[in-house]
Amino acid sequence: MTGEPRIPCGHAAQPASAHANDAIAHSANKASLRATLKAARRALDPLDKARRDALIGARVLAWWRAHSTREADQVLGVYWPLRGEPDLQPLYLELARAGVPLALPLVVAPDSALAFVAWVPGEAMVSDRMGVAVPAEQRMVDRPGLLLVPCLGFTAERYRLGYGGGYYDRTLEDAPRPVTVGVAYQADQVAFAEGQHDVALDVVLTEGSSLPPGTDR
Repeated sequence: MTGEPRIPCGHAAQPASAHANDAIAHSANKASLRATLKAARRALDPLDKARRDALIGARVLAWWRAHSTREADQVLGVYWPLRGEPDLQPLYLELARAGVPLALPLVVAPDSALAFVAWVPGEAMVSDRMGVAVPAEQRMVDRPGLLLVPCLGFTAERYRLGYGGGYYDRTLEDAPRPVTVGVAYQADQVAFAEGQHDVALDVVLTEGSSLPPGTDR
């Protein structure tokens, strides 16, 4: 999902040099895609971005309403928007008012899985070690069973392209995996060969569509 694979990709019969070449090509392809997608986000008109964000928020809310009856008190993992990511804060406020427990991710160490802290919109915030806003009072919670995952890019097979840190990769390595809902703009759909550690998201929601079509779970 995010980042380059920590084990080189390739077929087992290939020699070590072929493994290295595959890994380099894989890395270069993702780096190029990241640069292109970041530039496209910077070019978004603010009013158009706000319109898209509202449409995405409505789709996420509809998804939540269709699935929240399974475990009404289940914590929903959300994200604080960075680098032009879809801003869903109005949605978070609506969910919190409806009594949905929310949690934000927290980077606790390099090359480790994310931790999660309980969050109520409007409470005091500070910056974590990565410069990401987190609650000033850090009330740690277990990994949420439902998780919104911001995507810099995504494929038709629902593999995620992130910023390269690998934090979501490591968060989703251990079973049981949470239900993962990718959040992205429709124009962020790209193509790349997934790595050995990439895990497909359960669904990807954009302002105009979802993947897989008609099978949101």
